[in-house]
This record gives sequence, structure tokens and C-alpha cells, in this order.
Amino acid sequence: MSEQTRTVRLPVMRRVLEANDDIAAATRAELALRGIFAIDLMGAPGSGKTALLEATLRALAGRRRPAVLVGDLATRRDGDRLARWCDRVVQISTGDGCHLEAIQVRDALAQLDLDGVDLLFVENVGNLICPVGFDLGQTAKVGLFSLTEGDDKAAKHPYFVAEADLLLLNKIDLAPHLSFDRAGFEADVRLLNPSVPILDISATTGEGLDAWLTWLTDR
Repeated sequence: MSEQTRTVRLPVMRRVLEANDDIAAATRAELALRGIFAIDLMGAPGSGKTALLEATLRALAGRRRPAVLVGDLATRRDGDRLARWCDRVVQISTGDGCHLEAIQVRDALAQLDLDGVDLLFVENVGNLICPVGFDLGQTAKVGLFSLTEGDDKAAKHPYFVAEADLLLLNKIDLAPHLSFDRAGFEADVRLLNPSVPILDISATTGEGLDAWLTWLTDR
């Protein structure tokens, strides 16, 4: 790649991010006025994002008024799964896009009646890289790892860890069957984000779910 090509591309990318951030800021302000706590949930494919949201929505039934936006390249399968537990779900199809952007979130929110909603989950596209750089107007970014991904994922994805307000380590029920270095994983996290909380959970068995719900309630 030539030096000229690099100098042309950088300003274009900067303008894209600036436009995204402007829309995200407007969304954040609107959600704040409505008293809605918004979470950008990020994680790799198969880490258990949808299963976690299913368990969370079941546990919150009658206690909170949630809404959910679901980002996927194709199909409505995750949105349909979550619609069994929440009556305000919008599926966002990104096509060949590897992450959600603020304009997609803004347009999806326009399809929802937000009156009475106090909690918004945005399930980002399964990816540990691309979603990190795009502000969606969220209140907090929650990163989800799972034991089945291996204990080196935090070190391999430093920006994902550094940006997270909370890290969840899912599938903890499988620990007896896997050679996952839990102490090594946490040491890698602390080098990148010394103060971020780490909660061990299992979306399948419910282990650790109370701590996750307490984190949500406290905010």
C-alpha cells in the first residue's frame, strides 16, 4: 500500500467515526432523558450472548421493562428466541457488516414504543474486533467471553477488554471438563483493564446469574 493511499484513507475513516459518534451522542441523550440504561453486549460467535439474554429476560420478568435490539448478518433466529421472553425486540440485519453502527441502532429504536422501558440490551454482531470501535449510544459496554474460547482471548483482543465496563466469563459450568487457566485469564485482563469487574456465569445452569442481575440493578 502506498503512502498516498494511507493518507487518503485515514481522513475518510475519521469522518465515518465522527458521524457515527454524533448519532450515538444524540441516542445516548434521548435514552438518558427516558431513564433507559442501555448495554452494548459484545462477544464472539458461540460465546452465549443470546443464551445469556434469554436467561436474563426470564429472571427480570415482572421486575424490569426491557427492550432488545439484535444484530446479525442474516436470519431472525436470535430475535425470535428472545421474543419469547420480551415483547419489544427488533432484529437488525447487517448483511455483510461485521458490527452494528449508531445509525442502525437509532433506526431500530424508532420501531419500538419506548414508553415505560427502563433497560435496553443491544446484542452486537458476534465479533471481538469490529464492534469495539463503534459507539452505539450505550450506557455501558459488556464483554462476554466463554471458557470454550480458550484462556488467551483477553490477551489476543486487548481493545475489547480495555473498552469493557464489565466482563462476563460464560460457560463456567464446563470448567471441570476444560483446561482453562482462570488465573492466567484474569492476569491478562488486569494488565489491560485493572478495575473492570469480572463475573463468572453460566447461562445454562444459572450459576453466577444473581451477580449479573445485581450489577444491572445497581445501575
